[in-house]
Amino acid sequence: MNAIQLEGLTKTYRTRRGIDGLTFSVNEGETFGFIGPNGAGKSTTIRTLLGLIHPTGGRAWMLGKDCVRESAEIKREIGYLPSEVFYYDRMRVKDLLAYSASFYKGDHTRRMKELAERMELDLSRRIEDLSFGNKKKVGIVQALLHEPKLVILDEPTSGLDPLMQQRFFELLMEEGKKGTTIFFSSHVLSEVQRLCQRVAIIKEGQLVALERVRELTANANKRVRLETTGEVPSDYFAMQGVSREERQQGSIRFLYRGDLAPLTAKLAALPLANLWIEEPDLEEIFLHYYENHNVRREEEGA
Repeated sequence: MNAIQLEGLTKTYRTRRGIDGLTFSVNEGETFGFIGPNGAGKSTTIRTLLGLIHPTGGRAWMLGKDCVRESAEIKREIGYLPSEVFYYDRMRVKDLLAYSASFYKGDHTRRMKELAERMELDLSRRIEDLSFGNKKKVGIVQALLHEPKLVILDEPTSGLDPLMQQRFFELLMEEGKKGTTIFFSSHVLSEVQRLCQRVAIIKEGQLVALERVRELTANANKRVRLETTGEVPSDYFAMQGVSREERQQGSIRFLYRGDLAPLTAKLAALPLANLWIEEPDLEEIFLHYYENHNVRREEEGA
């Protein structure tokens, strides 16, 4: 059984389309990245999955339950951290979390205290006295305190300082090892690259790509930079897989895609002083997929 499954999920507003025919699935126990810039449709997708807004087309299931007809049952089994957290300002943190815990079976007091300690969250403070980052910590504890089977995180690190981000990532990796499914929505691609096994890329409400993170990297252009102690003919790297070649004062840069054997044979014959072959980061991969998506749309419209 898939932890999450979407089939043609669509949400249309009066003047625009929020999401358009999204179809993909998330495996049980998987940490799955859902990426795109702000306004791409990530939050609309999540709110539709949670039953906070109703789809205008298609269907979706979480933990085997229909997201529209069985929304109330789903909410008892999942944890959710929204991109923006709003609480009753006059409540103390411990009272708010105790109230949240009361909706789930069992006693979660110990777990709540452990999480608060890990995230350096003062349970005695009032919500109105907390910074945005500390309110986000409240949301993290609230999402994880009942040890849900599925956790949905929408831009979860906004407002957290680097130390707390590291603590949060450690918590998520621990949850993943326990078999928890994590749906991680973000526009920070390095976070997805670090945590996730697979990733869906969304643009303007449409699915652009669905790949394993390591395959995204492996199939993309590598950055090559070299410095030589001698002259290199201008057409030396005129070979399949090389693009965007630039030269400047004994330094050559280009992108390379394909089998490395032909490239290394060429490099071995040069009087090299230095050589760098670097993997692309997800930011570059992300732009690559968006460019290809734009080309496809232009061709379809032509």
